[in-house]
Amino acid sequence: MPKQFKLRELTEHEYETLERIRRSRTAPRREVERAQIIIEWVKAKRAEAIAAQIGRTVATVYQQLHQFNERGLAFLQDVARVGRPLTYNENQRGQMVATAKTQPRHLGLEFGHWTLDLLVAYVNETLAIAISRSQLAASLTQEGLKWYQEKTYFSESPDPQFVDKRGQS
Repeated sequence: MPKQFKLRELTEHEYETLERIRRSRTAPRREVERAQIIIEWVKAKRAEAIAAQIGRTVATVYQQLHQFNERGLAFLQDVARVGRPLTYNENQRGQMVATAKTQPRHLGLEFGHWTLDLLVAYVNETLAIAISRSQLAASLTQEGLKWYQEKTYFSESPDPQFVDKRGQS
């Protein structure tokens, strides 16, 4: 026979907070779902019914119930996850930022502006820093640089016979 789960006793403040979040239209979806799980469990619904109601698995329902028992209302917020440590030191990051801020012609290159792909190639080959396109973009964004889609505008035509070729307007 499966082991029965026992939810700890809710305080009045906790119940009111969970009920307010469950009915909220502006709270993040995850918080609303988590609050709904606890409220529905307190109303004596089965885990299978709760899972079907919110569109999650039974395992997720039990996981959230355990989180509430362990952390209280703090379970509504996501736990900070440990990410991969920085691969690039400050010197390398500084080189990448300085390169991105420098016009390619000043570095002896034949093109007039950086694209992310050209910058990745330059950083990989010339600076000998192995980095992917997405990692370089993320690193530069963290340093306050923003990439944008270049827009081209028409100006004087480079073709001297443009008006004759265009014809009558």
